[in-house]
Formats: sequence, structure tokens, C-alpha cells
Amino acid sequence: MVLTQWMLNDLLNRLTAPSGSLYLPPDIDPHTLVESLADRHGAPRTLVLEGFTDPTVDDSCGAVLLDLLEGRGVTIRAWAYGDQWIGAGTARDAEGVVRPVLATAPRRTKAPWAEALVGMPGGGDEDWVERLIGITGWTLPPQRPDVDWGQTEARLGTRLPGDYKRMVETFGEGAFDAYLALNQEPWTDLREDGLLVWAGTEHEDLYCWRMDDGDPDRWHVAVQTFDGKVVPFDCSVAEFVCRILLDPHHPFTMAHYFDTHWFMNYRAS
Repeated sequence: MVLTQWMLNDLLNRLTAPSGSLYLPPDIDPHTLVESLADRHGAPRTLVLEGFTDPTVDDSCGAVLLDLLEGRGVTIRAWAYGDQWIGAGTARDAEGVVRPVLATAPRRTKAPWAEALVGMPGGGDEDWVERLIGITGWTLPPQRPDVDWGQTEARLGTRLPGDYKRMVETFGEGAFDAYLALNQEPWTDLREDGLLVWAGTEHEDLYCWRMDDGDPDRWHVAVQTFDGKVVPFDCSVAEFVCRILLDPHHPFTMAHYFDTHWFMNYRAS
């Protein structure tokens, strides 16, 4: 059976909210099922492989899916999507037959700073990258720990802000809430305007730094909108992302779309 995106939507809609599992007909290829979800949600995390459960799996990375399947998972991959975990792969049904399976379960992140962040003044000694890790529920190891920043900065002709480099090293290639795509190297398209682009969106907004200080760690964010306007903000990259994820009153807020946030990893470690 050819699994179309329309069919996948139908299968997901048939799952009982907020959690449920669905054993699928044997003519659905579980590899195609996983690949179809990966096209939507990025690289999955493997919870169970050939019957062996990753011993590091806990509630922060989708263990609730395994509880839902009552330990019958044979090969299970998981994706974060807002306040949901989505799982797919193969599991043994009540008769012990290995079948393709699809499951969803509630997802929560442990972000003790989330409620306190809105309205909180910026600057100071806050570690905004750590806050961002907590807000997104990030549990994977650093994705790009060996980036040669010396080579990158030599190519660009400038040093780069430390929080940006930590974000790239930690999260790697992907997008916050599957929307704000983090550039792995800044774009120089707007350099003549004194801007260096560190992220972008599908709405063609460009998230930049204003290169108006000799110390890159003092560069502030500016957003060039799809219609060419430049909107300045007096904060760093990591602080800016924390605020747009959580503050519903921010002019570039993403808080209207999801209450629980994540980073969509485009490729496996």
C-alpha cells in the first residue's frame, strides 16, 4: 500500500486524544511510515530498536509512548510536536503478531523559567541558552560540538556572538517550533546594510544582528520583515528566541501557536 500524506493525516486523526495507539494493516510499510513522519517532523529519536529499549529513555524523550504500548514495541521512533509525542514503527499486538503501529501521547517540558520569563528584564548574567534548552525540553547531546568557529569567523571576517555559537553546537541543524530555522553559518546577504542573518522563517522574515559594536557579544537582534522593514530589539539571539517562544505579546511571537515548544532536528546525530 502506498502511504500518502492524506492517509497519514487520516491515521493521526483516528488516534484518541490526548493519547492513543493504532495497529495498522500489515501492507503498510513501517519504514515508509517512519520516513513520512520524518519528512514532517525531522529526525526521530529511537526509543526501541529490534526489541531493545534505549536505557536512557525517560519522560523527557518519549517514554510515555512505550508505556502506552505496554512494552510491546519492537522498533519505535519518536518525534516531539508541540504538546504531543508522536511514535511510529512496529510493535506486537495482543496476539503477539508484529505489526506497524502509530501512537501519540501528551508531552510536557520542564521549563521552570517559562512563567517568570514574560516581562522579565533582559541583560544581566542570565544564561539564555540554558533557558532555551529548558523551554524546548532538549535532551539530546550536542549536535555539532566540533564546529571549527575559527575557520568560519575567518571566512566571514568577524567573530560571532558566543550564545549563537552555543546554540548551533547544541541544537545543530533545524528549527524552533518547526518554524524559526537556525542558520548553521550566518548569511551575508544584508551585510551592506550592517546586518548579518542568523535565522529565517518560511514567511521570509530574516533574523539578524546589527553589527554596530566591536564586541559581537554586544550585538543586538534586528528583524528584517518580508516587506523590507527593519525592526530592532535590544537583546541577544538566545534571549530573543526565548521571548518569542513564550511571550504572546511580543511582535514576533510564536506563543500563539504552541504552549509547549521544541526544536525540530533536521538530521540525526
